[in-house]
Amino acid sequence: MRVFHRHLSRRHVLVLAGEALVMSIWTMLVARYLSTGGNLAATLWLGSTVTVLYFMCAHYCELYDLTAVRTCSEVVIRVLWAVAPATIAIAALSVTHAGGSPAADAFLVAAAGLLTGMLTWRLAFNRFGGPQSLGERLLIIGTGRSAQTVARQILAQQDFPYTIVGFIDEDASRIGESVVNPRVVGTPADIDRLVTTHGIDRIVVGLGDRRGRLPVRELLQAKLRGVRVEDVNTLYERLTERLLVEDLRPSALIFSEGFRVSRLNLGAKRVFDVGFSIIGLLLAGPVMVLAAIAVALESGFPILYSQERVGARGRVFTLHKFRSMRLDAEGGPPVWAREVDDRVTAVGRIIRLLRIDELPQLWNVLRGDMSLVGPRPERPFFVARLEARYSFYQHRHTVKPGITGWAQVKYPYGASMDDGLEKLRYDLYYIKHMSLLFDLAIVVDTIKVVVLGKGAR
Repeated sequence: MRVFHRHLSRRHVLVLAGEALVMSIWTMLVARYLSTGGNLAATLWLGSTVTVLYFMCAHYCELYDLTAVRTCSEVVIRVLWAVAPATIAIAALSVTHAGGSPAADAFLVAAAGLLTGMLTWRLAFNRFGGPQSLGERLLIIGTGRSAQTVARQILAQQDFPYTIVGFIDEDASRIGESVVNPRVVGTPADIDRLVTTHGIDRIVVGLGDRRGRLPVRELLQAKLRGVRVEDVNTLYERLTERLLVEDLRPSALIFSEGFRVSRLNLGAKRVFDVGFSIIGLLLAGPVMVLAAIAVALESGFPILYSQERVGARGRVFTLHKFRSMRLDAEGGPPVWAREVDDRVTAVGRIIRLLRIDELPQLWNVLRGDMSLVGPRPERPFFVARLEARYSFYQHRHTVKPGITGWAQVKYPYGASMDDGLEKLRYDLYYIKHMSLLFDLAIVVDTIKVVVLGKGAR
């Protein structure tokens, strides 16, 4: 299942369905026992408002990151944080409830009922809805780099509950050899037997070179028996919401359902960019004035830091930010940003943490140099090195760069060539699935990153 171009596993769907059921029951009980004056509409308004607020807070508390939320203590803490704003909303909305403010015990019952219901459901899911109970049994064809990469990802991730039965290798002498953690369990000739004996649900093809090596007959037989067969890149994309660039072939881009940037989509994106940048500049005006004064008082002029960056189709433009480093910070050759950077001033640390230093880029968006959402623009010096090292890197310049983006919210640091590869995986995923709804989802995630103070540098 996919929402906003994000893949949801059966565990995600079950969590959301359970919480929706709890909210529905809670709303009906509130309407039945806590409404005053028989005003059902007002009580349903209370229930729907609290529901929306809870789901937003649960998202911000990362309750739907099933890899991060594993222990019961984590569940309790995150549910408490998510329910707290909803409880405040119950109290605030109850005051304006038709028929007058309900009794204090009624408010307590409503708040306690919501907390009890959510805690009970999430703890029960955490106990009985684990990967083993909702999972699929996988067989991986191949033992190369791509096959090992996706195997490690499966072992580290809880969102998509897969159990790896083992690997298939052409060399029978490798049977029993440990590859990552699972072992080589057979050759292509053993696929039919393994499907039967282990109840295989899905076969993942992770062969780097498939010419003359793909066990077509065995895979077709397995598929006719109801086993799902898919490419390693498809599974990796669903697991991580990024592309496996190392094993990406040009044909995969050409024949993929994604990577279609229509004129209508670009037009809607431009309208969104212009509207957002104008509103943003007006609303952020006072904050920008204060930031400019703070920078000037601490380290003088100029208050803006201007630098050449590579934009759409390789066009170089000048990016503007509030200066957060010393005036002599760029005296030597270009260097990557560092997590602990002694060039950053005291004011610079604050405006970086709050992302205020990025606000002047709204002018770049209004001019058309950038978009609100897109790949992060890099300096020409680093782009030349990254394009020489990584295939497909130039394709991230097929769209306008953005103030925020999928790579920025999922992998905020970019301090080396290896980090450039990681961000490329996310950037290509964004370009493949680019849409206005996806942009809106990224904006929501960006707000969460800023509120939680993640990724500031």
